[in-house]
Amino acid sequence: MDLFINQYTWIQKTRELLFRYCETMSPEDYVKELDSFGGDSILSLHAHVADCYRVWLGTRALGKSLRAIRPDSINNVQEMCEVYSKTDELVHEFLREFNGKWEQNVPVTFENGSRVEFTALWLFTHTITHEFHHKGQIVKIGRQLGYIPPDTDLIAPRHI
Repeated sequence: MDLFINQYTWIQKTRELLFRYCETMSPEDYVKELDSFGGDSILSLHAHVADCYRVWLGTRALGKSLRAIRPDSINNVQEMCEVYSKTDELVHEFLREFNGKWEQNVPVTFENGSRVEFTALWLFTHTITHEFHHKGQIVKIGRQLGYIPPDTDLIAPRHI
């Protein structure tokens, strides 16, 4: 199995634990915006992470024209899981496209007109570390709302 596909499988398994945790929350708490997190909700953070994959891997690396993932179009954990099913397809397409070409530069033009080149490896690393950063915030929000999280650290290989 390809190294990065295997790595992403671990990320998916960890994400599944997080979604199961979110399913224990009331629907109101999943969408509750907290001032202590800049007005973000768990749902909005999940949508933001999926949109990061869309932008960096789909639009910028693969050159796809994809609609933004808007939090207000998602109502619950089950719908978010559907968003991530499509996100997983996009990530796997990216991994197939750049397999063995991890040092290949991908030119990116930002809205302000500036241009930068990132390697495919950087793009993949950026998106997965970004997800884990926000996973920590989601767990923290859940705790603030009174939900005790399971261990959501990266699943050990023996559990896959």
